[in-house]
Amino acid sequence: MAESLRQILDKRSRPGELYKTLSDGRIECFACAHRCPISEGFDGVCKVRSVRDGQLWVPGGYVAGLQIDPIEKKPFYHVLPGNDALSFGMLGCDLHCDYCQNWVSSQTLRDEQAVAKPRDVSVQRLIEAAGQGRAPVIVSTYNEPLITAEWAKEIFEAATDQGFLCGFVSNGNATPEVLDYLRPYVRLYKVDLKCFDDAQYRSLGAPLAHILRGIELIFERDFWLEIVTLIIPGLNDDERQLRGMARFLANLSPDIPWHLTGYRPMYKSDRPATPAATLIRAAEIGREEGLRYIYCGNRPGLVGDLENTYCFDCGEVLIERRSFRILENHMTQDGHCPRCAKSPPGIWQHPRAQPRDPGASARPRSINV
Repeated sequence: MAESLRQILDKRSRPGELYKTLSDGRIECFACAHRCPISEGFDGVCKVRSVRDGQLWVPGGYVAGLQIDPIEKKPFYHVLPGNDALSFGMLGCDLHCDYCQNWVSSQTLRDEQAVAKPRDVSVQRLIEAAGQGRAPVIVSTYNEPLITAEWAKEIFEAATDQGFLCGFVSNGNATPEVLDYLRPYVRLYKVDLKCFDDAQYRSLGAPLAHILRGIELIFERDFWLEIVTLIIPGLNDDERQLRGMARFLANLSPDIPWHLTGYRPMYKSDRPATPAATLIRAAEIGREEGLRYIYCGNRPGLVGDLENTYCFDCGEVLIERRSFRILENHMTQDGHCPRCAKSPPGIWQHPRAQPRDPGASARPRSINV
């Protein structure tokens, strides 16, 4: 008889570290802000962290998705432009967005149509693949990386020792404990801020307050933080929500890059695709609220200059982009504006950096392990 996905994943679990035992014997997992109190024989909300024999068991030793991506695809626009990132993902999520772009892996064990399968891999093989792919950055992405934080830490600890820059692409539903656990090895953190309405957020699986607090905690711990909002007609494209998100971010720091990306129908959602004009208007609102670095994505060539990076001090164009491709990088080698010599916020240098030639193709590349 063929093994079920549950049996396959159980064989790829190991004792976890992000938990405490409650007075009633249940185990409170604090990998994410749900802080699930899990009884013997049950799972957390994510479906991949479970309690057996009085121990929290968590995923490890595999990937479900693995490729070399342009770092602009994450998207990080203020980190080593033109470089690549080894991107790996696992299975499961602590949210259940009906428009999820990576649902075949994130909704595993929640939706029988989600059919991604794990591939066994060692920490060292992943690091070797990053080196062979000329990728100075390694990122946990595709599903929600907080729920597989122990495995990410194991990878990132070894990768940091070998000179790689490491990051999370996450929904931001974080706890102080998990961020402190990761911070010695994780420098980059991208959060999807999905909307600015509590009822809408709860329909996706978490209170808005958890996400906003997660973003604050990430910022306070000096991760390099960039925010993405997938603009979806009828969900989060009204002025109240856009202005609320922009104001919240600007109050943290006007230098946080805000990526406004266009939605296309996906998974269970039949909402219409986002017009480029909606993205441009959202960017105007962000500027009105004081944000200095705003980008529009998923509509290459249709959003004017909103794919480019400009010097906030003098207005000089620093990086010209089209989609994930760097057309021209005018910054100095040490990351300064060529006109006024100011350095915009970001990470512009790294010993392993190997940027593509300007204008070169920036296509994802698959990896065999």
